[in-house]
Amino acid sequence: MTDLKLSKVLGAAALASLALALPALAQDAAAPAAEAVAEVVPIIDKGDTAWMLVSTMVVFVMIVPGLALFYGGLVRSKNVLSILSQVLGGVALIALLWVAYGYTLAFGGTEGGLSPIIGDFSKLFLSGVTIESTAATFSAGFQLPELVFVVFQLTFACITSTLIVGGIAERMKFGAVMLFLAIWFTFSYLPIAHMVWAGTGYLFGLGAYDFAGGTVVHINSGVAALVAAIVLGPRTGFLKEPIPPHNLTFVFIGAGLLWFGWFGFNAGSNLEANGLTAQAFLNTITAPAAAALAWGLAEKFSRGHASLLGFASGAVAGLVAITPAAGFAGTIGAIVLGAIAGVVCLWAVVTLKPMFKYDDSLDVFGIHGVGGIVGALGTAFVASPTFGGYPLAGYEMWSQFIKQLTGVGIAIVWSAVVALIAMFIVKAVFGGARVTESAESDGLDLSSHGERAYN
Repeated sequence: MTDLKLSKVLGAAALASLALALPALAQDAAAPAAEAVAEVVPIIDKGDTAWMLVSTMVVFVMIVPGLALFYGGLVRSKNVLSILSQVLGGVALIALLWVAYGYTLAFGGTEGGLSPIIGDFSKLFLSGVTIESTAATFSAGFQLPELVFVVFQLTFACITSTLIVGGIAERMKFGAVMLFLAIWFTFSYLPIAHMVWAGTGYLFGLGAYDFAGGTVVHINSGVAALVAAIVLGPRTGFLKEPIPPHNLTFVFIGAGLLWFGWFGFNAGSNLEANGLTAQAFLNTITAPAAAALAWGLAEKFSRGHASLLGFASGAVAGLVAITPAAGFAGTIGAIVLGAIAGVVCLWAVVTLKPMFKYDDSLDVFGIHGVGGIVGALGTAFVASPTFGGYPLAGYEMWSQFIKQLTGVGIAIVWSAVVALIAMFIVKAVFGGARVTESAESDGLDLSSHGERAYN
C-alpha cells in the first residue's frame, strides 16, 4: 500500500473513531450541566410531606379536644359547655379567616412596603396557592407543597387565638368573645407572626430565635388574655370564695392531649423529618417532665402538697418554655429551661396574680405569658454550644439575648395595645362585654347556650 493510501485509511479510521466517541464526549460534557440543573430543582420529599401532615393533625387534636377539655375541667360545672363552645367556635372562626386573609398577611409580602411588619394581599383567599406551588423548608433545595405549610400554620393561628378564652372564662358574652378573637387575630397575631417567621419580617431579619412560637403564640396570647381579663373585671366572688376546678379528670386528659399535640407543634416546626426534628421531639418530653417535677416539688415545699393540677400545670409550663427553643436547645438545656419555667410559673400563678388581684381565670398569662417570656429569653442561653445547643451561624450569647429581649418587648406591647383596643370596640358593639350578674350566677351554659353539661 502506498503512503498516500495508508494515510487516507488511517485518517478515515481516526474520523470514524472520533464519530463513535462523540456521544460519550457529549454525555461527559453534559453531566456537569445536568448536575447544575438538578441542584436548583426543588425536591419535595414524601417523607417530609407525610411528617408535616401528621404534625398538623396532632396539633389540631391539641386544640380540639385537648385545650377544650383542659379548660373545660378547670371551670365550674355550670360553665363547661361555654368553654367548649368558645374553643370550638374560635377554631372555626379563625380557620376561615386564615384561609380568607390570614395566610397572605402573615406570609405574603416579599418586597418593599410594610413587609417587615405585615404581608400583602397577593394570596388573598389562597390565590395562587395550588397543589403544584411549594414553600421553602430550612434545607436548600428541599420544599413542601405550599398547601401543607398553609394548613400547618392554620393550626397555630387557631390555638393561639383560642388560648385567650381561658383568661376571660365564665363571664364574657359568646358573641363578644368571637368578635374580640377576630379583631385580635387580625391586628396582633398576623403582624407578629409575620415579623417573627416571614423571611421579610422585622424580627426574623434581626435574628431573634423563635422555633415554634414562644413570642408568636404564648407571649402574644398570654398578654392578650391578661389585658382582656383586667378590662372585663373579675368574676363574682373572685378572691372572696373558692372557685375550684369542677373536673380534674378532664384537666388530666386535656393536659395529656396537649402534650401529645405539642410533638407536632415543636418537632413539626422543623418542617422536615431529620435529626434536628428528633432533638426537638426529645426536648418536648424532657422539658415538660422537668417542669412538672419542679412545680410539684415547689408546691410541696411551699404549700404542703403536690397536686395533680400542679403536675399538669407544670407540664404545660414546660411545654410553653421549650417551644421557642425546641430546635436550638440540647437535651440538658431543655431540662434546665423546663425546671426553671415550672418554678417561675408557679410563682406567677400563686403569688403574682393574688398580689395584683387580676382575674386571669385559667392562668393563661401565668403559664403561657410568663412561661413564654422565660422560654424566649432562655433560648439565648440554651442555644449555646457550651450547653449542647444548636445555634445559627453568627451566634453570640449576649447579643442573642438582646435580640430575644427585643422580640419579647415588641410582642408584649403590640399584643397589649391591640387587646385593649379590641376590648373597647367589643364593649361598644355589644353594650358591654360581660353577661349580666344573674346570667353569670346561673352559669353561661344555660344563660348563653340553653344547655346543661350534667343532669
